[in-house]
Amino acid sequence: MRISTAALRQSDARMFTLVVEGLKAAGTRTAERCFTIPFSQMQATLRMINQQGGRLLSVTPADQASAAPTPEPASIAANAAPSPVTTPVKHEAVPVNLYKPKDPYIGTVLGNYSLLAEGAIGRVNHITFDLSEGNLHYVEGQSIGIIPDGVDSNGKPNKLRLYSIASTRHGDNLEAKTVSLCVRQLQYEKDGETINGVCSTFLCDIEPGAKVKITGPVGKEMLLPPDEDANVIMLATGTGIAPMRAYLRRMFDPGERAKNPGYQFRGKAWLIMGVPTTPNLLYEEDLQSYLSEFPDNFRYTKAISREQQNPSGGRMYIQDRVAEHGDEIFTMIEDPKTHVYMCGLRGMEPGIDEAMSKAAESKGLNWSELRPQLKKADRWHVETY
Repeated sequence: MRISTAALRQSDARMFTLVVEGLKAAGTRTAERCFTIPFSQMQATLRMINQQGGRLLSVTPADQASAAPTPEPASIAANAAPSPVTTPVKHEAVPVNLYKPKDPYIGTVLGNYSLLAEGAIGRVNHITFDLSEGNLHYVEGQSIGIIPDGVDSNGKPNKLRLYSIASTRHGDNLEAKTVSLCVRQLQYEKDGETINGVCSTFLCDIEPGAKVKITGPVGKEMLLPPDEDANVIMLATGTGIAPMRAYLRRMFDPGERAKNPGYQFRGKAWLIMGVPTTPNLLYEEDLQSYLSEFPDNFRYTKAISREQQNPSGGRMYIQDRVAEHGDEIFTMIEDPKTHVYMCGLRGMEPGIDEAMSKAAESKGLNWSELRPQLKKADRWHVETY
């Protein structure tokens, strides 16, 4: 439960008395209790009251508590909102480290094609591997390791790189015997020379029929909530769309829905996607199909940095979209069924953090306090690289 504190902010040094009933204690509920606290502890105490099932009856300055009449519960409720934090989500058992670097799974490349339209910047491919010969299986939100062929500059075998899985547990062909990745070729300049990433180049160049050493799966940070009525906000840049693609296929792909009679998504899914140009948008045909088929459940917002401007006249980045829709985002976060996922380049984190801080402040919340609580409740998920 959260009360409006606008009228109290000018008196942060003062003490306040809270009258509460119905708190859980050792399996029972207590009658009325009073708490006298400094204003700085107000929000933390209100969260505790809400989490323990209590009901706030009154809030008064401590020096007036004895004289002030107890407000009717309805007058408090009019200014109250539920705490956005809940207990952690319980997930099904997930497979982890079925194949390790010393004994990897040898997968066969089934397909490798570009995801980019003409005029795009860089190189991004969708690559699918056959898993039919072993026991490598996974769930949405996990990653696999790829050990590229060849040796490093010291003559030792190349080390594995982790990639977020872009397919559902059933694979792109719905037979539960494939896994797919969304890979951007890493390129950078050093001393006037263009350097290509070892593993990303290996994967973008690989031909169907080639054999690849695969490890994993790993990861529990990005698991999708099992609740069919959950709300899922997805913040992605570039190939950070990989796990989001898996979530959205599980939610909206007709074949997936037929495969999952026990999971028929009914909540709200909102993808906020950042790319440099329109030709760099990934899986666009699928996303437009979901918009057409599920307009009440799927929302898609784009931040195209080299084509759109933010309110200040600069380039439109994903954090600008978060700031633009901050009130809506936090209204959703106040619902304990809402989960937020962020995936992409590590450089996206500070901008989104700043945008979330401003949006939280407008709601009377402290983002630096709320974020770790959301993470503890398994509702704030980040995977950046």
